[in-house]
Amino acid sequence: MTTPADVPAEPSADHPPAPRAGWRTADLGRAAIVILAVWFGLQLLWSVSSLVFLVFLATLFGLAVGRGVDVLERFKIRRGIASALIVFSTLALIGGGLALSAPTLVEQGKELQSQVPEAVTKLQQWIDSKQRTGATGALIKAATQPNTPAVTAPVAVPASGAKAKVVPPTRPSDVLRQKLTEGMSKASGYLFSFVSSTLAVLTAFVLLVFLAIYIGAEPEVYRGWMLAGVPATSRPHVRRVLTEMSTVLRKWLVTQLIAMVVIGSVCTVVLLVLGVKAPFALGFIAGLMEFIPTVGPVLSAVPAVLMGFVDSPEKALAVVIAYWGIQFIENNLLIPFLMRGEMDLPPAITLVAQSLMTLVFGFIGLMVAVPLTAAVLVPLRMVAERENAKEREIVRANRRARDLAEPSQSTRVTAEHALLRADRGPLAGDLSADDA
Repeated sequence: MTTPADVPAEPSADHPPAPRAGWRTADLGRAAIVILAVWFGLQLLWSVSSLVFLVFLATLFGLAVGRGVDVLERFKIRRGIASALIVFSTLALIGGGLALSAPTLVEQGKELQSQVPEAVTKLQQWIDSKQRTGATGALIKAATQPNTPAVTAPVAVPASGAKAKVVPPTRPSDVLRQKLTEGMSKASGYLFSFVSSTLAVLTAFVLLVFLAIYIGAEPEVYRGWMLAGVPATSRPHVRRVLTEMSTVLRKWLVTQLIAMVVIGSVCTVVLLVLGVKAPFALGFIAGLMEFIPTVGPVLSAVPAVLMGFVDSPEKALAVVIAYWGIQFIENNLLIPFLMRGEMDLPPAITLVAQSLMTLVFGFIGLMVAVPLTAAVLVPLRMVAERENAKEREIVRANRRARDLAEPSQSTRVTAEHALLRADRGPLAGDLSADDA
């Protein structure tokens, strides 16, 4: 039996019918405008991507300069003067060190350039000597001729009215040399395509220096401009995110600069002990490439291993072991000590970010891949921290309700508890003793 309350009221002048949900013409127009604005914005960012990454690097250095400016401000030094003083003093210190070591670096750089072809030749000879023996030969053949059947005798190519042309057999070492030459030339042209003119490099360097000075002098001014378009209710949260991002980026940069000096010095000493030629030039390359995590150490090890081959394969193997040991100590002792858990990027995420940025933007994308990924992960980690706190509260509430309903089962691990223990995402830890 229906009651008057169950019968829908008829539309009347006092009670007009509810509007039907749907997209109106104005809504479609606004959506189209938003889509076009996003598309044009992405096109603009793509066309000026080098400038965007340059500003990001300047911000990265400016954040580190800003911490030094805060210290000098306590001694009544104006922030603008303190920022310029830090930047130009750092440049003078780096320039002085390079000026003192320039003769040695130039001399060993020339030696390195002249010895690399000899090293490749000796690598060829070693490969040719090993290609017929056991597993090593099988690996070499698989790496150099994966889809080409081995040719063991000259093949005569008939030609009408001419002498038969003999095609010499292809050695695995020749294939490897060709692959190395082509790969290095393509990589150099692709990665360093941004160094197309000296004027562009100098302009970018000057812009980087002055942007770092301005950002380091007044970081609050630029943060205020970033917050200008944020609603007042969301500004505290956005301000906290920006503060956390600046802390992580500053810590990452300081850590990388210290690691560059330490790794460069250690590699130089190790190469001197091993008797490898051009140790100072190779140590300088190792320190410079340390700015690029994961990929940089691998790239810096290639010329060192080749220079080891100039003397003997055993010395090249010793160089490989030494570089691996240095990287193992760096990744497990030095970097964790310097970072102290403030930025823990999973290796898989780091490699994917570096590969993607390199494929899309080249060498400059590889340079900014790790700090940019760290900056993007900061808000994600903060959201994860908040959601993890909510999940812990749910687990506690379920445990209390279960204890009230079934007191004898209070020690049983709940499904939510097991789920939380198995989920090891960002900032997701095990339950505390109270939650267990």
